[in-house]
Amino acid sequence: MQAATEAVTAVQPILGLPAAPIAIAIFILTYAVILTERVNRALVALAGAGLLIFVGVLNQAQAVAAIDFNTLGLLLGMMVIVTITKETGLFQYMALKAAQLVNAEPIALLVMLTTITAACSAFLDNVTTVLLITPVTLSLTSMLRIDPWPYLIGAILSSNIGGTATLIGDPPNIMIGSATGLAFNDFIWHLTPVILAVQIATVAALFVFWRKRLVATSQARADVMAMQAGAVLVDRHLLVNCLAVIALVIAGFTMHGVFHLEVASVAVGGAVLLLLLETWNHSGESQHQKVQSAVAEAEWVTLLFFVGLFVVVHGLVKVGVIDQIAQWLLSLTGGHLYSTTIAVLWGSAVLSAIVDNIPYVATMIPLLKAMAPQMGSPAETEVLWWSLAAGACLGGNGTLIGASANLVVAGLAAKQSIMITFLRYLKVGLPLMLLSIVICHIYIRLRYF
Repeated sequence: MQAATEAVTAVQPILGLPAAPIAIAIFILTYAVILTERVNRALVALAGAGLLIFVGVLNQAQAVAAIDFNTLGLLLGMMVIVTITKETGLFQYMALKAAQLVNAEPIALLVMLTTITAACSAFLDNVTTVLLITPVTLSLTSMLRIDPWPYLIGAILSSNIGGTATLIGDPPNIMIGSATGLAFNDFIWHLTPVILAVQIATVAALFVFWRKRLVATSQARADVMAMQAGAVLVDRHLLVNCLAVIALVIAGFTMHGVFHLEVASVAVGGAVLLLLLETWNHSGESQHQKVQSAVAEAEWVTLLFFVGLFVVVHGLVKVGVIDQIAQWLLSLTGGHLYSTTIAVLWGSAVLSAIVDNIPYVATMIPLLKAMAPQMGSPAETEVLWWSLAAGACLGGNGTLIGASANLVVAGLAAKQSIMITFLRYLKVGLPLMLLSIVICHIYIRLRYF
């Protein structure tokens, strides 16, 4: 009832109009401009946040309080760690080694690369993963002289699937974990089992689709097998430091219940430790350059997008719109937990295939927070968060614009004159996305109800 109380005090006339219509108008305008992709989405979100402050729906203190710094800290810390690790050549080594382990057999390589992509996406963010894996994939398929299309589609699908499995794999999960207090181990326990089933089913489908089309000549396979995988590892000392810090960070995530450290503290602490290890024996000028380079390569535009988005969504919370929508949805499902859970799962999947899942989840978090207390205890209604995470993350596989990772792969492929069109992707992505949601539906029904 706190949200409702806040809403009553918040709805004051602004510029001669009630606050609620103004907040709704700014929210819709912000989303509409984001969907056009004609203006940078970070600028749009920040402009929307600024408008809310300018017209008086929120004051500056309320806007700052709405920003989830735990989410931002986690993303920034992991971005810095990945940026430094990338310099070692580790990710290229993993891809090339995978190809050689399967004797450069195209179908087996498809299975290996999708598996590596899913695994990396579970412990890195999926956009970072595809940025690292896609160039290597294009290089390997070029050497083998085979169609790169199946591998690129596999990378997109697997990055979103793997990212669903853990707290840090996909931004929607980071946002959910930060807003609810659900820990790294909670995501592993509740989502990883079904994600393993989804990944296996997806790879099996890809195998069926392309098993007869992917054939490489014996000479092309011999060329790949002759490459020295170890040659791509350019800094062994830094590699050891990176692996040690990544292990410590993951351990910190899993031991949240022991040390009670927030994920942002762990991630930023790991980034600082890795920077210290990399720069401690360098001159002051060299240290400055290395730190500046690592921090500058973080996706600051994405982080600023989050900042604006948190404020825009909080505008709806402040004026009571979220609470009203929650009451309406409860009336549709009769407050029945199972019906609401399945509606959230399928609704999230469909909507996340149409719009970016980050703003969608940012909107749904306060909505579910308002609905959950009327359907049971926190333990009973926790399943709502798992359905939101699964639907939003996996729904991104439905269309080419459903997730940021999809567009990153398409952009990298286009630079090499490989066009991933919306309709061509839809023919593969949508059926496999629907298959993954069916599997999640069955899983939720069997495990929780």
